[in-house]
Amino acid sequence: MVGGGDSALEAALALAGQPGTDITLSYRSEAFSRIKQKNRQALEEARQAKRIRVELESNVVAIEHERVRLETKAGPVELPNQAVIVCAGGQLPTPLLQKIGIRFETKHGTA
Repeated sequence: MVGGGDSALEAALALAGQPGTDITLSYRSEAFSRIKQKNRQALEEARQAKRIRVELESNVVAIEHERVRLETKAGPVELPNQAVIVCAGGQLPTPLLQKIGIRFETKHGTA
Protein backbone atom coordinates (compact mmCIF):
# COMPACT_ATOMS: atom_id res chain seq x y z
CA MET A 1 0.00 0.00 0.00
CA VAL A 2 1.38 3.40 -0.96
CA GLY A 3 0.05 6.63 0.51
CA GLY A 4 -0.30 8.59 3.69
CA GLY A 5 -3.88 9.81 3.82
CA ASP A 6 -7.01 8.37 5.36
CA SER A 7 -7.84 6.36 2.21
CA ALA A 8 -4.49 4.58 2.26
CA LEU A 9 -4.69 3.84 5.98
CA GLU A 10 -8.28 2.61 5.81
CA ALA A 11 -7.48 0.32 2.86
CA ALA A 12 -4.35 -1.03 4.57
CA LEU A 13 -6.28 -1.66 7.79
CA ALA A 14 -9.08 -3.45 5.92
CA LEU A 15 -6.61 -5.69 4.10
CA ALA A 16 -4.66 -6.36 7.28
CA GLY A 17 -7.84 -7.80 8.78
CA GLN A 18 -7.88 -10.57 6.17
CA PRO A 19 -6.24 -13.85 7.21
CA GLY A 20 -2.94 -14.62 5.55
CA THR A 21 -2.17 -11.11 4.34
CA ASP A 22 1.08 -9.23 4.85
CA ILE A 23 0.65 -5.50 4.40
CA THR A 24 3.38 -2.90 4.12
CA LEU A 25 2.38 0.76 4.07
CA SER A 26 4.93 2.98 2.32
CA TYR A 27 4.77 6.74 2.87
CA ARG A 28 7.30 9.31 1.74
CA SER A 29 7.04 11.65 4.73
CA GLU A 30 8.38 11.16 8.24
CA ALA A 31 4.91 11.18 9.84
CA PHE A 32 1.22 10.96 8.94
CA SER A 33 -0.02 14.53 9.17
CA ARG A 34 -3.46 14.56 7.52
CA ILE A 35 -5.20 11.55 9.04
CA LYS A 36 -8.14 11.19 11.39
CA GLN A 37 -7.32 10.32 14.98
CA LYS A 38 -9.34 7.07 14.81
CA ASN A 39 -7.21 5.94 11.84
CA ARG A 40 -4.01 6.93 13.62
CA GLN A 41 -5.03 4.82 16.64
CA ALA A 42 -6.13 1.85 14.52
CA LEU A 43 -2.87 1.96 12.56
CA GLU A 44 -0.78 2.04 15.72
CA GLU A 45 -2.71 -0.94 17.13
CA ALA A 46 -2.23 -2.90 13.87
CA ARG A 47 1.44 -1.95 13.81
CA GLN A 48 1.99 -3.11 17.39
CA ALA A 49 0.14 -6.35 16.64
CA LYS A 50 2.45 -6.80 13.60
CA ARG A 51 -0.50 -6.87 11.18
CA ILE A 52 0.91 -3.89 9.23
CA ARG A 53 4.49 -2.93 8.54
CA VAL A 54 4.93 0.84 8.18
CA GLU A 55 7.82 2.26 6.16
CA LEU A 56 7.94 6.02 6.70
CA GLU A 57 10.33 8.14 4.65
CA SER A 58 10.23 5.54 1.89
CA ASN A 59 9.82 5.66 -1.85
CA VAL A 60 8.86 2.90 -4.25
CA VAL A 61 11.71 2.49 -6.72
CA ALA A 62 10.51 -0.63 -8.56
CA ILE A 63 7.35 -2.68 -8.89
CA GLU A 64 8.06 -6.06 -10.39
CA HIS A 65 5.89 -9.12 -10.88
CA GLU A 66 7.01 -10.87 -7.69
CA ARG A 67 8.63 -8.08 -5.67
CA VAL A 68 8.55 -4.40 -4.78
CA ARG A 69 11.65 -2.44 -3.98
CA LEU A 70 11.62 0.53 -1.64
CA GLU A 71 14.31 3.02 -0.82
CA THR A 72 14.16 3.85 2.88
CA LYS A 73 16.16 5.98 5.26
CA ALA A 74 17.80 2.77 6.52
CA GLY A 75 18.58 1.56 2.99
CA PRO A 76 16.93 -0.56 0.30
CA VAL A 77 14.05 -2.89 1.22
CA GLU A 78 12.74 -5.69 -0.98
CA LEU A 79 9.25 -7.08 -0.38
CA PRO A 80 7.30 -9.94 -1.95
CA ASN A 81 4.54 -8.64 -4.21
CA GLN A 82 1.06 -9.82 -5.07
CA ALA A 83 -0.50 -6.38 -5.52
CA VAL A 84 0.35 -2.72 -5.09
CA ILE A 85 -2.38 -0.25 -4.24
CA VAL A 86 -1.61 3.45 -4.54
CA CYS A 87 -3.87 5.86 -2.69
CA ALA A 88 -2.51 9.22 -3.77
CA GLY A 89 -4.26 12.54 -4.02
CA GLY A 90 -3.96 14.81 -6.98
CA GLN A 91 -3.87 13.65 -10.54
CA LEU A 92 -1.94 10.58 -11.61
CA PRO A 93 0.06 10.60 -14.84
CA THR A 94 -2.19 7.81 -16.14
CA PRO A 95 -1.17 7.88 -19.83
CA LEU A 96 2.52 7.66 -18.94
CA LEU A 97 1.94 4.85 -16.46
CA GLN A 98 -0.17 2.90 -18.96
CA LYS A 99 2.52 3.33 -21.60
CA ILE A 100 5.08 1.63 -19.35
CA GLY A 101 2.73 -1.28 -18.66
CA ILE A 102 0.85 -0.31 -15.48
CA ARG A 103 -2.71 -1.65 -15.59
CA PHE A 104 -5.45 0.35 -13.88
CA GLU A 105 -8.64 -0.98 -12.38
CA THR A 106 -10.96 1.71 -11.08
CA LYS A 107 -13.60 0.69 -8.57
CA HIS A 108 -16.08 3.31 -7.48
CA GLY A 109 -17.88 2.03 -4.41
CA THR A 110 -17.19 -1.65 -5.10
CA ALA A 111 -14.68 -4.11 -3.73
